[in-house]
Amino acid sequence: MGIIAWILIGLIAGAIAKALTPGKDPGGCLITMLIGIVGGLLGGWLGKVIFGVHSINGFFSLSTWIAAIVGSVIVLLLYRLVTGRSSR
Repeated sequence: MGIIAWILIGLIAGAIAKALTPGKDPGGCLITMLIGIVGGLLGGWLGKVIFGVHSINGFFSLSTWIAAIVGSVIVLLLYRLVTGRSSR
């Protein structure tokens, strides 16, 4: 599974991460999509580094989706932390 697949998963994972984390985000739909893409790539990279698997298990595998969603939640929380401090 390549970068394009992680981007596609990331788009959906970004929306799921935003639904899972309560609170208001300063960004709209475009920011959510970018967070999802970066989070999906982060989740894929973390899966390779931590578990030593080349591409997790595949596009429709549960572990792939969990990795992308966890990566998106991490990026979303970091985004909130950065934007929260700059707006005060």
